Amino acid sequence: MRFVDAHVHLSDEEYAECVDEIVREAKNANVIALVSNSMDLKTSVESLRLAEKYKGMVYVALGVHPWNVQALTEEELQSTVERIYEQKANKALVAIGEVGLDIKYEKIWDKQLKVFDEMLHLAERLDLPVIIHSRGTTAKIVDMLPSYKVKKVLLHWFSNPISALAKAIEKGYYITEGPPAAYSNGIRDVVRRVPLTNLLTETDGPVRFFKQPFNGERTTPAFIPTIVKAIAEIKKMNTVDVAEQIIKNFEEFFGVKLN
Repeated sequence: MRFVDAHVHLSDEEYAECVDEIVREAKNANVIALVSNSMDLKTSVESLRLAEKYKGMVYVALGVHPWNVQALTEEELQSTVERIYEQKANKALVAIGEVGLDIKYEKIWDKQLKVFDEMLHLAERLDLPVIIHSRGTTAKIVDMLPSYKVKKVLLHWFSNPISALAKAIEKGYYITEGPPAAYSNGIRDVVRRVPLTNLLTETDGPVRFFKQPFNGERTTPAFIPTIVKAIAEIKKMNTVDVAEQIIKNFEEFFGVKLN
């Protein structure tokens, strides 16, 4: 079986000293591709470096995360946009991400909206999919998106509301789920409702998961086989069939052909 991690923060500082080991663990677990999601200019530059180093294994999503908007200067925003433009011919660049809105940072709501708008327009102009963070804002984002000509949409770690899920699926959006698929009733319910053809697997590392079977271990793409097994159980399907469909979904969404 082959596996993919559509959402991991490989350029995060927490991984800085151990990326070789993480990539090796991933390969040993038959994870054949992963998408390093960026948070700002610094992590975008680092993601590009890692994609060059691990060519054919590491792909990149570049962008500005809503958590980083507060300290973001106009100059850094424009530098990030320019850097992404410069990479438009780079085959490793497969999405704009991680971008979006977060209700926790409501005090800077207007700034969040401005940056998200900039990222969505960038995705339009470069004809790239978007990977979206939507904590507490999913329904709003699903309603907003039709006003943009975005190629494809991935709602990362979708949890609620279920009413927005039906709308997202109807629009052909994709959903990623990660380690909580093995233990969270809420996430398992989302997995149950999402057609397998709209589903991708993620780890969101270095975020840690403290419940069994993960027990606070360092999160790596090597967790993916456990997630696929959980999805197969929820869907009452053969694990091999689930793994292969998720590979197809990854290729379809990101426009890549995996070996």
